[in-house]
Order: sequence, then C-alpha cells, then structure tokens
Amino acid sequence: MRDDPGGPETDPAGAPSTAPGSAAGNGPRSGGALGLAGRVATAFIDSKLTQLLILASLVLGVFAVLATPREEEPQIVVPFADVFVEMPGASVREVEERVTLPMEKKLREIPGVEYVYSVTQPGAALAIVRFYVGEDEEDSLVKLYNKLSSNFDLIPPGASQPLIKPRSIDDVPILALTLWSERLDPLALRRLAAQLDEEIKAIPDVSETRLIGGLRRQLRVTLDRGRLAGHGVDPAQVVAALQGANRELRVGRFARDNRE
Repeated sequence: MRDDPGGPETDPAGAPSTAPGSAAGNGPRSGGALGLAGRVATAFIDSKLTQLLILASLVLGVFAVLATPREEEPQIVVPFADVFVEMPGASVREVEERVTLPMEKKLREIPGVEYVYSVTQPGAALAIVRFYVGEDEEDSLVKLYNKLSSNFDLIPPGASQPLIKPRSIDDVPILALTLWSERLDPLALRRLAAQLDEEIKAIPDVSETRLIGGLRRQLRVTLDRGRLAGHGVDPAQVVAALQGANRELRVGRFARDNRE
C-alpha cells in the first residue's frame, strides 16, 4: 500500500523498502583495480594467441623428449691407474719409508690428480692414482708415465721400476663363477677353472677374465740375509736371475741325414 504517491514504498508491515539497484547506506565498495597477476591472466584469457602458445609448448616438449640422448649406463670418464713397485725382502716399514711415501709425494704433484691411495705390504707397494672426473684419459696416463719415468733415479736400491696398469670405471665384473668340490684338491680345481676360463674368453665381446683362488704349482725360494750380505747380493738380483732362468728360447736347428 502507498501513503503518498511521492513517498517511499512500504511493505504491508510499514517497513521501508529499497528499489532494485539502489544503494542502501555507505557500505564497502565491491571489486577494485586488478593487480599485475590479474592483468596478465586477463590478457591470456582474452588473447587469441593463447591456444597457439600452448600448442607450441607441447610440440617443444615432445621434441625435447625425442631428441634428448638417453643411455642406460652413461659413460663417465674417471681416469685412474694402479702403480706397483716391488722390493723383495724388505719389511712393511722399510717399504713404506723408502718407496710408498716418496712415491705418493711425486704422484700428488701431477696436475689433475684428485686422490692417491696406497697399500704397503712386505716386499711390495701399491699406489692407486685417481684423476678428477672429466679429465682426458690419454693425457692423464701420459702425465703419469712422464712423472714416474723422470724420477727413476730416485728409486732406492733393491726396488723395481714402477709397473703402471691403467684402469677404467667400466672394469666391473658382470659375472662371477665359483667352483668347489669335495673330491678335487685346490690344484686340480684351479686347472678345471683354467679350462673354463679359456672357454669364456672365446665368447665374443668378452674383454677380460681373471682366475682367483686355488693353488698353482710353484717353488718357494727362501733367502738367507746373512749369506746374501756376505756375497754382496741383494734380493732383486736373485729375482732377476730366477726370471732369466725361467725362459724357453729357440737355440737353433741342424740338419743331418736329410732331417732337421
């Protein structure tokens, strides 16, 4: 009902009502200016290039997956080598003081060497030289050979020249076979393993095989230090003499009665 054509509308209870779209009082303002993220989102929503950008991103992603090289076992170049030095008859302390420690100092002087590990045992020393990852393998070995060969004059009497064996990070055995028997002795078991080793070497793409364990036929020579000192002979000379005698050489041929 209306009391006055020009007055405000009222409901049947007499409470004033507001017309649609009119403001009642001074309340908080709804909405406002968009921030940077809002403006960027609005630009992408309204742009016709958004779909093209999404499609281009998908194409680049598929191309990256297909073009990126993948390897099951990536090749990591870590040059390292084993250096063996023998000093027959010397104790562990003597080998360490006269061979191992001086050799370690010289090996650490090589550019590119990261670690040097050493193992000393009676009559022998082993040094493992490892270069930094990514160093050129051939250049590293050349530097190692040059360093050792230029210090041969420092080798103590009775010690052999260093024996260098290059190693690779790929030198990891993929198969290990163990032979055992209740009837065969260690010597016969090693002979059987040697036959198996020859068969495995004949398989294509086999790089290296190694026999470990068992017993070899050998002679043990025990040296008398007193007699060696009396004759002025060191153990290295005895080893050289034994190695020189343990050879098979062609002595020639002769013909007689139409036979050779």
